[in-house]
This record gives sequence, C-alpha cells and structure tokens, in this order.
Amino acid sequence: MNRFRPSVFLSLLIISCFAAGTATAQVPIEPGKLPARTMFYVVWRGMPAGAARQANSLFALWDDPALAPAREAFAQNLVANSKDKATQLSRAELDEFASFFDNAFILGYLPEPKGRAATASPDGKKPQWNGFFFVYDHTGKEALMLKALLGLRLQKDAPVASPTTIAGLPATKFTSKSNSFYWADKGKFTIVGGERTVLEDVFSRFDNKATGPALGEAAAFQEAQPQLNHGTFEFFLRIPDLNDVVPQDATKGIPAKPILDALRLDAIHSIYTSVSFEGPKTHLQGAILGDASPGTIFDIFADGQPSPASLAFASADTIYFNSTQINFPGIYATVKRVTRSLFPQGQQGNADMIETMAQTRLGMPVADALALLSGEFASIQSSPTMDTNKQVYFLGIRNKPQVLKLIHSLVGERVSAEHNEGDATFLKVSLGGSQSGAGVAQWNFYNIAVTSDALIGATRVDTLRQLLAQRPQNAAGFGSTPQFQAARSKFPQTIEGINYVDFQKFDWPGLKDHWLKEIKKSSTTPAKSLNDQKATAAPPAPLPAWLEQLDPQVFARHLHSAFAASWKDAKGVHFEQWLD
Repeated sequence: MNRFRPSVFLSLLIISCFAAGTATAQVPIEPGKLPARTMFYVVWRGMPAGAARQANSLFALWDDPALAPAREAFAQNLVANSKDKATQLSRAELDEFASFFDNAFILGYLPEPKGRAATASPDGKKPQWNGFFFVYDHTGKEALMLKALLGLRLQKDAPVASPTTIAGLPATKFTSKSNSFYWADKGKFTIVGGERTVLEDVFSRFDNKATGPALGEAAAFQEAQPQLNHGTFEFFLRIPDLNDVVPQDATKGIPAKPILDALRLDAIHSIYTSVSFEGPKTHLQGAILGDASPGTIFDIFADGQPSPASLAFASADTIYFNSTQINFPGIYATVKRVTRSLFPQGQQGNADMIETMAQTRLGMPVADALALLSGEFASIQSSPTMDTNKQVYFLGIRNKPQVLKLIHSLVGERVSAEHNEGDATFLKVSLGGSQSGAGVAQWNFYNIAVTSDALIGATRVDTLRQLLAQRPQNAAGFGSTPQFQAARSKFPQTIEGINYVDFQKFDWPGLKDHWLKEIKKSSTTPAKSLNDQKATAAPPAPLPAWLEQLDPQVFARHLHSAFAASWKDAKGVHFEQWLD
C-alpha cells in the first residue's frame, strides 16, 4: 500500500506553482499580514476553472487532448523517479492528490528569534530550528486531507501523534526520530508548522490579534509591494542582515565575512517573482531590489542600451532573438574586491600577482582586454526547425586588430585556419583536441567571423557568409517588424536584455522530426577518447514513446509569441515576460 506524507504533499504543491493560473480564491493570509520577520513566502491563489482557464493559451495548450501523451509521460516519470519508495505515489494517487492544487495556500519561513531559549535534547544538543509554516484552504478537500493524514499514520516508521493545544485550538504534534511538526485546523484552513511559537504567531494573524509588527510594515516588502498582491503565484525573499547570518569572529576556513563585505551583498534588499494570467497572455515579473549605486553587487549588471547592436544581424526571417548586456568591467571590479579580501593586510601583493599572471596569459592588462568587449552577447536563430547549424552567436567588440591579437593569445593553438573576406576575418577554431608526440589532434571545429564591431560564431561557415551578406538589408529587418516593435514598446527605453520568440514561424512537424533525428544521432554516435581518439560505441537509447506519438500541431494552435526584457535602475534589476 502506497503512503503519503506531508513532505510529499508540500513538494507537489510547490511544483504546481509553476503551472499557475488565474486567481480564483483569496489566499489564506494576505502576505502583508504575516510577521515582519518572515524571511520568505510562496503564495498560490488557486487553480482557474471554466472560461478563465480556457482563455489562457498556456492552459489551453496543457489541456489540449493532443498533449495527453506528454502529460502522461510527465506523470509516469514523476511516479517512477521517486527516490523514497516508501512514500511513492501510484499513478491514480498522483491524479487524486493533484486536485489539492485547486485551492489556495501560502508557504513561508520565520527565522529563529535572537536569544531563543530551547530545552536541550537528551544528548545535550539544542534542537534545530524549523521555522517553516504552511496554510492551506481545505474547502472541498476535507476527505482528501483525511486520506493524507491516514497515510501518514499508517507508515511503517510513522511519527508518534500526540494531542496538544495551540492558541486555544486543538492540534496534533507529530514526532519522529529526526524531527517534529504540528498540524491544526482553524475554520476552513489547515495549518502545518515546525515550531509551536511560529503557529501561535500565524494563528494570531487570522483574527487580527497579533501584537507584533507585520511584514507589510517592513521597508523591503513595501519596496516590492507595487508588483505584489495581484499575481496568481508569488514568491518573496527578504534578504536578512548578513551580520546576523555570518559570525563576526568566524576564523575557520575561508573568511566568509570579508568576502561578503567585498561583494556588498547588503545592497540587496529583496527578491520577488510574480506570475499572473491576463486573458490569453501569461505575465511574469521579477526583480532583485536594493541599492544599485556603484560599488555594490549590482555592478555585475549592465546599465543597458536602447537598441542592441546585434539587431543589425537579425533578418526579417528571424524566429528567435536573444541579447544580453554584460558589464565585464563591473564584474572584474567585483572579483578584484573579493580577491583582495582573501588576503590579510600586508599580503595584498598576492592579489596583484594573480592579476599579473592573467596579464601574461592575455598579452595585455585585464582591464584593457575587457575594454575590447562592448558587453553585448546575442543568439539569433532563423531556422523554423531550430537547426543548430543555423544558430548564430554574437559578441560585441571594439578595435578589431586588438581583438584578433587577444584571440591568438588565448586560443592560438586551436586556430587551424584564418583568412579575410572583405572586411571580415574568418577563423576556424577547434573546440576539442589533444596533444601527443605526433602533434595536436583537433576536431569539433567552430567558425568565427571577426568584423569591426562583432565576433560572429556558427558551426558552418556558409551560415556566417549568408548572415554578413544580409546585414546591409537588415536595417528594415527583424527589429523594424510591427510584432517586434509592439512588444518592445511595453518596456523601458534602456534595457539590459531582450528575448523574442515568434512561435508562428516554427515548422512544428519539422522541428519534431529534427529533434528525433538529433536524439538518434546522439544516442548512436561513438564517444571519442581525448587520449587515444578511439571510438567507443554506446548502445542506442530508445526514443521517447510520447515524443513519437505527440502531434506537434498542438503547439501551433496555442502558442503565438514570447517577449521578455530586463533592465537596471536605481532600485535594482527588473525582469518581465509576456507569453501569448
């Protein structure tokens, strides 16, 4: 007989958040009413139903009967891959317990109070703090909740259940060899928690009888408030004071406190993610909020640009475009601060020695090498079947002669061919190889074209030639299409990253065939040894049955486009995505 434990229950609920829908129910406790010291919470406002679910393209895709083989395979893998066989759910039980996702819940964590007095265990050790709490609206799920409890009580190593009272309400304490937790009901809500004091604090929030401050009064929560309390799924993490996490007198091993000070992690106040469903579109928002002034951990993020330079390489046929701005000087400055923090005063010369070694390898100072890069990295795909031979990568550069010098300093031994075509220099670089008495053996070649402002890479040189030939015509190409312009208008003028996918241009049947061929190819291609280059044949892996049965047109029916962007401002780094 299969058993079910709360740990499995909570895991499944957390997983379900990433298939969220339109809010249909009030969350058990509004996050702003939680205790002010709440470190993080996860909110799920309930599964949608009826027209609201059918209207959303993501749910319509999931509910489409043509996707049934994939859904079944996912469920079977979830059952078969359970490491704990004692609590493994059957396929039928998985379907049954999945209905828990219909209702709202909130999961959170309260850190251990300072100076907490706790009774030592028989071995003299202070009990480990377990500040997690879980509140679930069990309306209509009472019988299923009882079944979950029964499964808990019938386990071979079942925890001992003992009645108790918390805040005047009857509760049950479950105690096992390794831990304990409390389970109680208050009206239509089930509350589970690891500490009595945590549950007492949570209970007081239901009746507005709490005497302590609420999370809604915390500055970090108020900073994120404009984007919270309207998502179907929400995650909020308040970054604690690092002085409370890392002891000041920590001396063993790597000195963590100086490293954290050098990183300036204290500049981060909170991290949040929110998912909402607005008609056919799925809307994802998130941010790392804090003090983004220079000299903090936010230096690793770039300030952004109005329009990526890589757009000039994207034709009107582009179906996937991704560009990210990387702040290489900011990352370098942060690494330097951390490196210097590793050495005590009087030994800072060790950090300088590391930089000198890097300069010798590069053939120029590290700062000068990084200055040769504009910071933009992009990926462009125009193949409707996502053929990797058509995938192109872009890296923005400055000063082509110096970049070529840097390439030869770093990977000169792997450059097997070099020639010029117009104003571009083509390099053939080996991504794999080995050194032996007979010389250098090379394979897995990659092609790079170096222009005045970019490094362009692809597996085939013909792809690079075609891209460069089309560049003069791309001024009215992908970046000027109405679909791209409409999507771009949703975001700030200056952005750090941008991602666009046009699903309507996909050849879905061709993509499926290509995918199956690649799986067959990868499962039958012999592995080559780096030492003797002998081929080692591997038995071919069976093709996924669900993939062979899947009707690829199901995606064409429901997916249209996806557009995302990220940007940095004085409040932090933000991310937003729309999926239609």
